[in-house]
Amino acid sequence: MHNGGGLWCLLVVLGLFCYLGVVMGASNMLNTIMHTAHDLLLNTCFYLMAICVLMGALSQILVEFGAVSLLEKLLRPLMKPLFNLPGVASLGAVMTFLSDNPSIITLAKDKRFASYFKKYQFISITNFGTAFGMGLIVIVFMIGQGYYWEPFVGLLGAFVGAIISTRLMQRMILKDYPQFKDEWAAEKPDTVEEEEEENKPTMFVRIINALLDGGKSGVDVGLAIIPGVLIISTLVMIVTFGPSESGAYTGAAYEGTALLPWIAGKIDFVFDWLFGFKDPHLVAFPITALGAVGAALSIIPNFISQGWIDGNAIAVCTAIGMCWSGYFSTHTAMLDSIGFRKLTSKAIIAHTIGGLCAGIVAHLVMLFVGIF
Repeated sequence: MHNGGGLWCLLVVLGLFCYLGVVMGASNMLNTIMHTAHDLLLNTCFYLMAICVLMGALSQILVEFGAVSLLEKLLRPLMKPLFNLPGVASLGAVMTFLSDNPSIITLAKDKRFASYFKKYQFISITNFGTAFGMGLIVIVFMIGQGYYWEPFVGLLGAFVGAIISTRLMQRMILKDYPQFKDEWAAEKPDTVEEEEEENKPTMFVRIINALLDGGKSGVDVGLAIIPGVLIISTLVMIVTFGPSESGAYTGAAYEGTALLPWIAGKIDFVFDWLFGFKDPHLVAFPITALGAVGAALSIIPNFISQGWIDGNAIAVCTAIGMCWSGYFSTHTAMLDSIGFRKLTSKAIIAHTIGGLCAGIVAHLVMLFVGIF
């Protein structure tokens, strides 16, 4: 088993590098890979990290002074009719939107939080939380590119995608495990520890601590997205972009074989019909978002400079990027952490459908309001 897997891995890796080397030349291929990764690190990763630090500080301020609790109370009435989840799940949506999708697992490990859920609902919060992961960062990044209200259309699409993914996951769980409908995810604790109010720091100290702690968590998120951006984006870009303007390969950053748009061009009517994509290169965004939304965001500035993207594509990419938010790389770990790794395939299928629906909804809304 392991030898067979190793052989296939070796063949795939050798095949990929042989293909790139034959088309680009071995020296140009290596130089392009290094230059692309270096440019992404300096001009994209650090930019994203700056956003993460600022948004982390803002998020911590919101948590410290009760704004998150207020949002949770406002959103709580929507949970049951829309997501078939208890009201406390709204806290998970707010926390993942302000940070990243694994933060809902931190909540899930709290027995008091888990005790509000039936078992099938509890498992589905993996899909629910992922659909809002890094939402604030995605929206702020898109606004920073000069698109001011298209990202909010994308947010609406991601919201619809979250409903579809969460409810579909619940149906798939109950189909195979009907007993989960009546089983509670955790027993309610007998005693609830009350937070001590004595020796509470002054307002100024609370503000400084919240800003610094939030900024530090932003650095952690920024560091965490670097591998995805450098590895996934470099690979995607080298099969997305073409040679230099002269038609020759020079080893510069962002050159490639244009394989992905060539393949997408054969079925571009599908992407045009579903998402309104007018250029086959745009398919690189959702493919990259499968692994890491931070990596997918790194592609946007190059799309803008090439003139391949428009307002509709920004809305669709925001919806898909936020809803999927790298679920291929996180769902297994998230489900494993709550003890239901065997349901990973169901979660991935449900979330794939949810993300596609998110993009379609964003495109339909853009068509309806006439924003292009």
